[in-house]
Amino acid sequence: MGDALNLPKFDDLPPREGMPKGCAWGVFDKDGKKDYLGCLNLLTPSVVQAALKEARDGESVSLNWPINAIHTPGFGRAGLNHKVLSFQEAPLKLHGFDDEVSFNTQCSSQWDSLVHFAHQHTGLSYNGVKPKKEELMQANTPFDKNTDLPTLNHWHERGGLVGRGVLIDYAAYAEAHGVKSRAVAKWQGVEFKFGDILIVRSGFTRGLQEARTAEKQAELMASHRAVGVEGTTKSARWIWDHHFSAVAGDAIAFEQIPPTKDDGTEAGIADLSK
Repeated sequence: MGDALNLPKFDDLPPREGMPKGCAWGVFDKDGKKDYLGCLNLLTPSVVQAALKEARDGESVSLNWPINAIHTPGFGRAGLNHKVLSFQEAPLKLHGFDDEVSFNTQCSSQWDSLVHFAHQHTGLSYNGVKPKKEELMQANTPFDKNTDLPTLNHWHERGGLVGRGVLIDYAAYAEAHGVKSRAVAKWQGVEFKFGDILIVRSGFTRGLQEARTAEKQAELMASHRAVGVEGTTKSARWIWDHHFSAVAGDAIAFEQIPPTKDDGTEAGIADLSK
């Protein structure tokens, strides 16, 4: 793997008191200041330039899923509330429409910020921060430069996520071979590079779309079980040592739910708080 930032291997990451092995907090700190972007630091200008050179067909593919694709989002989250306003009902009586939209950002496709889900035993998020709800209410200005918290608004300020996306289509591989296997990348001919954005397609969203009715979707979502990448130290080591800048998938979370412990057993709520 190319390693322009001289990052340590997973097994060489320095231990951090109270945190599990493989904690990368502090790796991207610079000049005595805490980092707030995590592995997005791997999207360097040279990485982006190299990604642009691979463009061949000129086609664009949106990774967004419709906001209302799930009739009733899981875990008690609010879904889409869409209100259309007609200008005819306004004093000016013009022809046209406005939209008012409210929704929980977790009800469809989204990127999780680095404070979305904390280390449950300590309550700490990326780089050791422990924000309060009030602190996450961003100032009513697009020009807030406070970087004390690694929130998602800073991604926009750095130019968003632009890089080389690599799709691991597990669903297509499984259909083609009729078996479960981890050899998808080799089958696709994918070569991983430093700073890649790893995208794993499991087929989860397709299953929900094929359910069609709200009742069937609710039945499928009720168990709060979902396919995903194995959440073990082995997986974490593989992901870190490939130096991906970001990871994403088409399921509720990137990792499987409920998570799996290193011994192969499922982790319950009690385990997450340890």
